[in-house]
Amino acid sequence: MGNLPNLFLVADGMGGHQAGDFASRFTIDNLVSLVEEAEGNNPISILNDGIRTVNDRLIDQAASDPALYGMGTTLVAACVMGPVLCVANVGDSRLYIIGEEEIRQITRDHSLVEELVERGEMERGSAAYEERKNIITRAIGARRGVSADFFEVSLEAGDTVLMCSDGLSNMVSDEVIAGIVSGREDLKGVCEDLIDEANSNGGKDNIGVVLFRPTQDEVKEW
Repeated sequence: MGNLPNLFLVADGMGGHQAGDFASRFTIDNLVSLVEEAEGNNPISILNDGIRTVNDRLIDQAASDPALYGMGTTLVAACVMGPVLCVANVGDSRLYIIGEEEIRQITRDHSLVEELVERGEMERGSAAYEERKNIITRAIGARRGVSADFFEVSLEAGDTVLMCSDGLSNMVSDEVIAGIVSGREDLKGVCEDLIDEANSNGGKDNIGVVLFRPTQDEVKEW
């Protein structure tokens, strides 16, 4: 769309069922429109400007309707530009790259527990970590001037890209995710199996999954 021919998005809303659904849908719809209208061809610049604009629009929407007060959403966005994957994230929805031998989390969760881990004040996977891991520190719609993190990753032939909400990552370990994805050709079936695994482990939250595998030609062509 526009100057970003391959754009993939996952948003996970918060603030109650109605408000959360509105926030995620509003963010996706508005960001798609902004990308289509954008000038230039720098994916980081296009996504950064779009995310900031969507954030302000969502805050304005919340201010105009008491039923939407306190709403917000996470966002992870990705586009393929030749052999490079450009990624943006706000919140704790994630993007992974799964190769033949490893799974790599590319995004960094904007969560309280990850900030404590980074400061050496908490151990990842501890009981305290598990109890507080749903507290996020950054979201679309939370405050003006939102800042997304950006990543550029070189793709290898055969890489699979997985984007997901915490409804998957909180319920299924990275190792199990990799085991379900690796070596499978039927990506629709893989998505269904990932969702089934999360639900069988408790399914405590909405589960958003986007899975794609750039073709060998896409990876090699600049």
